[in-house]
Amino acid sequence: MNDRTLRGLGLMLLATSSLTAFPALAQDNSAEPQTTGQSTAPATNATDVTGETPAEQVANDGNEPDPSEIVITATKREENLQNVPISVTVLGSRKLDQLNITNFEQYTKQLPSVSFQTAQPGYTVVYMRGVATGGDGNHSGSLPSVGTYLDEQPVTTIGGTLDVHIYDIARIESLAGPQGTLYGASSQAGTIRIITNKPELGVTTGRIDGELNKVSHGGVGGNLEGMFNMPLGANIALRAVAFYQKDAGYIDNIFGSRSYAYPGGSIDFDNSNVTKRNFNTNEVYGGRVALKVDLDDNWTILPQFMYQKQNTEGVFFRDKAQGDLETVRFMKEPARDRFWQAALTVQGKIANFDVTYAGAYMDRPRYGVSDYTDYTDAYNQYYIDYYNTYVDTYGVAPSFCSGPGILGCQVYRDNAGNIINPRQYIVGTDHFKKMSHELRVASPADKPVRAIVGAFLQRQTNHIKQDYKIDDLADNLSVGGYPGTIWLTNQQRKDKDSALFGEVSWDVVQTVTLTAGGRLYKFDNTLFGFAGFGAGNPGGYSSGENRCLTINGLQARNDPGVPLAQGNSGLDIPCYNVADVDSSGRAVPRRSKGDGHIYRFNAQWKPQQGLMVYGTMSKGFRPGGINRQPDAPGYQPDFLTNYEFGWKTTFMGNRIRWNGAIYHQKWEGLQFSYLGPNSLTVIQNGRNANINGIESDVNYTNGGLSFSANAAYTNAKTSGNICNAAIVIDPSKDCTGIIDVNDPADPTDDDIDSIVVPSGTRLPVTPKFKGSVVARYSWPMWTGKAHVQGVVAHQSSAPSNIRVADAALLGKIDASTLVDMFVGYDWGRYNVELFGSNVFDERNQLSRSVGCGLCDQVRIVPGRPRTFGLRGGVKF
Repeated sequence: MNDRTLRGLGLMLLATSSLTAFPALAQDNSAEPQTTGQSTAPATNATDVTGETPAEQVANDGNEPDPSEIVITATKREENLQNVPISVTVLGSRKLDQLNITNFEQYTKQLPSVSFQTAQPGYTVVYMRGVATGGDGNHSGSLPSVGTYLDEQPVTTIGGTLDVHIYDIARIESLAGPQGTLYGASSQAGTIRIITNKPELGVTTGRIDGELNKVSHGGVGGNLEGMFNMPLGANIALRAVAFYQKDAGYIDNIFGSRSYAYPGGSIDFDNSNVTKRNFNTNEVYGGRVALKVDLDDNWTILPQFMYQKQNTEGVFFRDKAQGDLETVRFMKEPARDRFWQAALTVQGKIANFDVTYAGAYMDRPRYGVSDYTDYTDAYNQYYIDYYNTYVDTYGVAPSFCSGPGILGCQVYRDNAGNIINPRQYIVGTDHFKKMSHELRVASPADKPVRAIVGAFLQRQTNHIKQDYKIDDLADNLSVGGYPGTIWLTNQQRKDKDSALFGEVSWDVVQTVTLTAGGRLYKFDNTLFGFAGFGAGNPGGYSSGENRCLTINGLQARNDPGVPLAQGNSGLDIPCYNVADVDSSGRAVPRRSKGDGHIYRFNAQWKPQQGLMVYGTMSKGFRPGGINRQPDAPGYQPDFLTNYEFGWKTTFMGNRIRWNGAIYHQKWEGLQFSYLGPNSLTVIQNGRNANINGIESDVNYTNGGLSFSANAAYTNAKTSGNICNAAIVIDPSKDCTGIIDVNDPADPTDDDIDSIVVPSGTRLPVTPKFKGSVVARYSWPMWTGKAHVQGVVAHQSSAPSNIRVADAALLGKIDASTLVDMFVGYDWGRYNVELFGSNVFDERNQLSRSVGCGLCDQVRIVPGRPRTFGLRGGVKF
C-alpha cells in the first residue's frame, strides 16, 4: 500500500470524524441558512457531461461533473441546474451508484426537504417542506400532496408511493414547493422525478452488478442487476434492465398469548406455531425495456415498459411494549405488490416549436393478510371498562352484556351456537389503475420571450376490498354473502382530473427574466360501495347493512320495510351505504367535483457569471374527496401558497456550488385524517398552517476529492384551533357547544365540540432539521483507482400526528444520526467495494402508529440495522 493510499484512508477517517459532529453543530445554529440541492445529474441523454456512459462512470470513478454543466428537465425544458429558478435537489447517475441507492428510503436520506411515513415497503406516504398531518395514506383518503414521476409520466398512487427499484437511473430530481402549474394536483407540496437512462443509438454496452450483505440482528441478503444497450439499426436502439433483490429480515416474532373471558370460561390461544426470527423479508424483482426510434432529424418516439413485483413476509414494525426489534403476531402475514406500466413519449418539432406527447397506463394490484388481534384486544378492554363502569353506576349489568369482555358484551358464535375465538384478521386487496395523457408545445428556448402550453388528462381507479375475518363465525353474524366476514369494505374509487396549463418567460434585459404560469383545472372524484358489519352483528347498528340506503335515500334503520336502492357498480356487496340516491331511487356514487386555477410568478436576476437570485410566489392545490363513514360529509380542496427567495452560485472555477432558498408557506383548509368510529378513517378540513423554512446545499470538487452537504430547517405550525367536529369546519367556530354528529332525533350520539388541535401545534412527521454530508476521495493505485467515502445523515425528532391526543399516545419519532462508509477499487472494466450502512447500528425510527382507533399498542417502524456487504460489477 503506497503513501497516497495511506493518505486517502487517513483522510476518510478524519472526514468521518468531523462529519459526525456536523449535525449537532448545524442544529445549534439552525437560524443560519441551511439546505437543498445536492447534485451530479447527467444530461438528458444517456451520457454524463464528462462524456462517459453510465457503465463507464462506474469504472472510471474520479472527478465529479462540472457543476455549471448539470442539465435537468424540472421545468419541462432542458436547462442548466444553476439557471432554473426553483429549489431542486438532484442525485445523478454516478451519485446514486456511489451511495449504493436502490430504493425510496435510501434516496430520501439525501433529500433534505422530503419526509415520509411508512408501514412496510410499498406502503409509504411522502411529504415535502412540512406539509403533513400524519394519519394519511388510506386507500379511500386524501390524494397525495407530493407527486411522483417516472420519466414524463406520473406514477403518483393513493395509499402508498410506488417504490421504483433504482438501477440504471440517470438522475432523481426533487422539486420543493408547489409545482402544480406544470405537474398538477398531487404536486401541491413538491414533485419527485425519477429519470431513467434512455437507449443510445450506435452503442453496444452493458453492465452487471451484484451484492451480498449481512444485517446485524438479522439474515443475509443481496441483489443481482444488469443493463444492456444495443442498436437495432441506424436509427433504432434498445435498452433493457433486469434486477433481483432480497432484503434479509431483522424483526423477531416472539411468543405471545391471549385470554378472553366469558361467563363460565375463556378463550385462550398463543402464537407458538408462527414464532420466527428475522421474519420480515422483502423480495423485489422486475425489469424495464425502452426502444428509441428516430423517425427523422426532428421526431423521436420512445415506448417504454416496466414491470416490478414485491413480495414481503411478516411485518416491519416492532412493538413498543416488547424488546428491541421484537413483535408479537398471531399469524403469517404475506403481502404482494405488483405493478406494470406501459408508457409512450413522442418528441418532435413543428416549425421551430418543440412538441411532446407523454402517455401511460399503469396497473397495480396488491394483496395482503394482516393480523388484527390488536383490534380484538382493544375492544375486549373497552367492554371490560364499559361493563364495570355501568355496574358501578347502575348496580346492574348492561342489558346486552352477559359478562365483561368482548365475549360477554359482543358474543361471537359459530352456526352451532358455540362461542368462538373472536380474533380478527384482514384479507385485503387493492387494484389501482392509472391512465394519463399530456400534450405540450414549447416555443424556441433561445428567444427572449418563450412559452410552454399544454393539456393534461388523467383517470385513476382503485377497487378497494378489505375482508375482516373471524374463523368459524356464524352466518347470521357475518356480512350478507360473505360467511366468516365480520366487516367488509368493498368500494370503487375513481379520480378524474383534467387541466390546461402554461408558462411564459420574458428576458426583460439580459440579466433579468420574469415568468408567469397558470393552470386551469377540473376534478371529479367518486366513491361507491359498501363498508360495515352485517345486519345481525351486535355492533351493526353503527355501520354496515343497517345503514344501507333505501330508494327514499334514507338509511334502512330509519326507513324499515322500504326496498333498498340498487346500483350498477358491478361490486359483489349486500347493499350500498357509501353512495347517494338519485331522484329515481337508484344508488349512485358519492361525488366531489370542482374547478379552479392556480399560478406561479417568478423573477430571476443574474448580476454576474456564476450568480443567480430569484423570487417566487406559487400556489398548489389538492382536490376534495369523499368520506366512507356513513354520516361524515365530504371534505374540500386545500391550498398551499408559497413565497420563496433563492440563490444559486458557482465560484472558484466552478469547483464550489452553493444553492439555497428561504420560504414562507401558508396552508389553507388543510386536510387531515384520523381513525373515527369503528376505526374508519375520517378526513376533514382544518383551518390553516404556516410553514417557514430554509434549504441549502454546498458542493465542492477538486481532483479526486468531492464533498457535498445539504440541510433543511422547517418550522411548521397550525394557525387557528381545529375542532372535534366530524363536519366541514366553519371558520367562525370556537370549538364549544354541542355538535349533533349523526341522528338529530337521537341525543345519545351528540358530541361536545372541543379543541383537538390547538393553534400553534407543530405539524407532524417532518423534523425541524434534516441534513446529510458526503465526503469521497479517489486516487490512482496500481492499475486502477481506489476510493473511500463517508456519509452522515441526521434528522431531529418530530411529532407523529397532528391531533394532540393521538400524538401523546404515539410519542415522538426520535432523532437519529446514521453513518455509512465505503472503500473500493476500480480497474479496467471491473469494480469492487466493501461497505457498511448504519455502521453504528442506530435504531432510527421511520414512523409510529397504532392498529385501530381504540388501540394503544404503539408500533414503531425502525430503519434497517447495521449492514455490511460486498458489491462488485463488470461492464462490457
